[in-house]
Amino acid sequence: MRLKREESLLLIVDLQAGLLPVVDGGEQAVTEAAWLGGVAEALAIPVWVTEQYPQGLGGSEPRLLASLPSHKLWQKLHFDAHAEPDFAGALADTGRRQIILCGSEAHICVMQTGLGLLAAGYEVFWLSEAAVSRRAEEAQLARERMVHSGAISVSADMVAYEWLHRCDDDCFKDVHRRFLKPRSARPLRFF
Repeated sequence: MRLKREESLLLIVDLQAGLLPVVDGGEQAVTEAAWLGGVAEALAIPVWVTEQYPQGLGGSEPRLLASLPSHKLWQKLHFDAHAEPDFAGALADTGRRQIILCGSEAHICVMQTGLGLLAAGYEVFWLSEAAVSRRAEEAQLARERMVHSGAISVSADMVAYEWLHRCDDDCFKDVHRRFLKPRSARPLRFF
């Protein structure tokens, strides 16, 4: 199953300021989600952000929102965002069937959203380095359960290069110049 930009949507679940200080890997999750969100926006791929109980957990991390000027924000009461009728209807209306999923907490809201999306027939791609929980073990268990349920585990680099598909056009050159450089939180990778 290959990612296609015209079928994709990036869904960032509950990377909220009040929760991130106690989340293992929270800073990396924000960095990776913001980076991939920038790539998505440059390629006209929708980026959706959810917030769970922002009155208590605070709004989305400001650095994340600042990097995503075109995002759509959803506030939710269900742990599974797809259980929110307005969300589910709007997602169906996009016609996009490939959902790249990340956020916090991986074993609660991200996983339940992923399971809801799978049950509704969407292809779910679990963005491993940006799906985090207070305890790393819980994030790992959530990833394993999602993969066992039919999701595909991916990295931000994998997603970006599949969206770009080729290196000999102006789109690649523009995105590569703006985004496809090593992020400061990660070592340089050679392939």
